[in-house]
Amino acid sequence: MNPPSLAQPVRITVDLEALAANYAQLRHRAAPAEVAAVVKANAYGLGVGPVASRLARDGCHSFFAGTVSEGLELRRVLRHARVFVLNELPAGGAPQYTRDQLVPVLNTLDEVRAWATQGAAAPAALQIDTGMTRAGLSAADVAQLAADSQLRAALNVVLVMSHLACADEATHPLNRQQLERFGHLRRHWPGIPWSIANSAGIFLGPDFHGDLVRPGIALYGGRPGASGANPMRAVVKLESRVLQVRAIADRVTVGYGAAQALTPPARIATAGIGYADGYPRSLSGHGSALWRGRRARIAGRVSMDLLTLDVSDSGFADLTAGEWVTLIGDGLTLEEVASAGSTVNYELLTSLSRRADRVYR
Repeated sequence: MNPPSLAQPVRITVDLEALAANYAQLRHRAAPAEVAAVVKANAYGLGVGPVASRLARDGCHSFFAGTVSEGLELRRVLRHARVFVLNELPAGGAPQYTRDQLVPVLNTLDEVRAWATQGAAAPAALQIDTGMTRAGLSAADVAQLAADSQLRAALNVVLVMSHLACADEATHPLNRQQLERFGHLRRHWPGIPWSIANSAGIFLGPDFHGDLVRPGIALYGGRPGASGANPMRAVVKLESRVLQVRAIADRVTVGYGAAQALTPPARIATAGIGYADGYPRSLSGHGSALWRGRRARIAGRVSMDLLTLDVSDSGFADLTAGEWVTLIGDGLTLEEVASAGSTVNYELLTSLSRRADRVYR
């Protein structure tokens, strides 16, 4: 759909057909609940414009951004979608919301009061904290709001939501506890649509689906659960161009800190990707890349713009500068790469730099 730059050594290929297939699967699992899309952090690093446009084409009507600036970027792409903003209601920000038809997610009583006086009865969502202890109204806040009939009457609440802390562990007792707490607290808004399920929450079953579910990582091909098989199709492929291949004739060390020694005969390939592109430094000595189905380990440390691969194996004899190696994709899963780097698939995706070429197909 768009040609890559000849000069850019990092390429991210986004399979929009796989994205659409994942959305269709989640709609089937969550029916009859509405399936919204969480597209914060540049659609988890994949490009909010193409991603949101494709999801809208496939029937997605509601989207969740993280900040006002993300909401505005999304609004420029989708003029008629419902756009929620999860984390930010700046002081005096109501005119910005109402002008651009953004729906704030209100997380504190101060935000509720500010919106009630400034929002001109525009729609808003309420988030209730049921066990995440991160954002949202506490049980005491809910009781105080419930007792203030004038404040409640000034609000146009279109969604009451909460967030699961341990949904990726299906048997964790907190999942059911949060659902029960949420049911108790949201009784003050009878008839208002409710939402608690993220990607993993969808797989906990119909009790958690409510009126709207909010998948993120599952849309983008990440495994929603902490373990087991991944039911989602891979969406992302991360590649880097090989810039140099050299034969090692003497005993040498590789990279910063002389972290790894090599003895001849050996070959090193330098690829044009590093932690500035979102490939974690923690993968130094642990990560790998694929070329024609063969795996090469990272040698030495990942640096800002470059990393080195041990391509001493005879299967890499034909590897030359200009070839592409795969760092995510072609069977090298998000979860495998994240685990090798002591992180999670969420962080890996959302760290992908905007300077990389993104190719959509």
